[in-house]
Amino acid sequence: MTISYHSPERLNDVQFVNKHLEILNAWHNEGDVIEVFFESKSQRKKRLLNKWIWPFNYIYYTLDFVLKRLFPKWSPTLKIYFWITKGRNRVFSLPEILGRVCSCGFEIIRYYEKEGSTFVQAKKVGNPPYNADPTYGILIKLNRIGKGKRKFVVYKFRTMHPFAEYIQSYMFDNHNLKDGGKIDNDFRVTSYGRIMRKLWLDELPMIWNMFRGDMKLVGVRPLSEHFFGLYPEDMQELRTQTKPGLVPPFYADLPVTLDEVIASERKYLQAYLRRPFATDWRYFWAAFYNIVIKRARSN
Repeated sequence: MTISYHSPERLNDVQFVNKHLEILNAWHNEGDVIEVFFESKSQRKKRLLNKWIWPFNYIYYTLDFVLKRLFPKWSPTLKIYFWITKGRNRVFSLPEILGRVCSCGFEIIRYYEKEGSTFVQAKKVGNPPYNADPTYGILIKLNRIGKGKRKFVVYKFRTMHPFAEYIQSYMFDNHNLKDGGKIDNDFRVTSYGRIMRKLWLDELPMIWNMFRGDMKLVGVRPLSEHFFGLYPEDMQELRTQTKPGLVPPFYADLPVTLDEVIASERKYLQAYLRRPFATDWRYFWAAFYNIVIKRARSN
């Protein structure tokens, strides 16, 4: 493999990271391979804690975390953050950098750690989409496919690292699926995000989607284009005959494999098209029993 470009500086010190990656995209032809590097947040934590003696190392790390991790994610403090740091020495997680690279028209080949940095090799596969409204804060907007194959925006609280949605295909190709059809050991999910998912706090904003008419109370999960494309064509047609729902049939049937998830949804949709109200009533209380009594959780 021939690498046509090696980054001379780490991405943490590039003020406008995505603009930098978009310029690299414009400089190269499809199929060209670039290599960029950065210090990940875990590498940064290790470096800072080793830099000072206890307890000063943890005091310094806490202040660094507040300024470099929390301030950029909250709009009232975002300007303060950039005023102080000028966008230099930023903190990035591995999923965020992989996502930023993919969002700028590249495909991840591999990444590896060396001398306290993480190196990413990526191949140009197309032009950047130039997303003018990327999701970075606590509340995120995700494109989903609804009734009649109409695309709509789902609102959720963030449980993944920023830009992690751009490596959906990469994760599917390089990681196994666990019970319930989701990605196993999904390192895109943050530690607090795992807690929010267990308590369904991340899905509270989706109630707004129900009031807007995009979704209903009971129904199949709203899927991204990538996951929607994994379904058989007949299921794609069946899925888009109804609105997706907040309470999926998963909690009524508790399927394990992706094939079982699809079979569960097929059974629900066929029943719903025959008797809409009775089917949703039955599935709601079956899901309620499994969640409250049997403590069922999504994987």
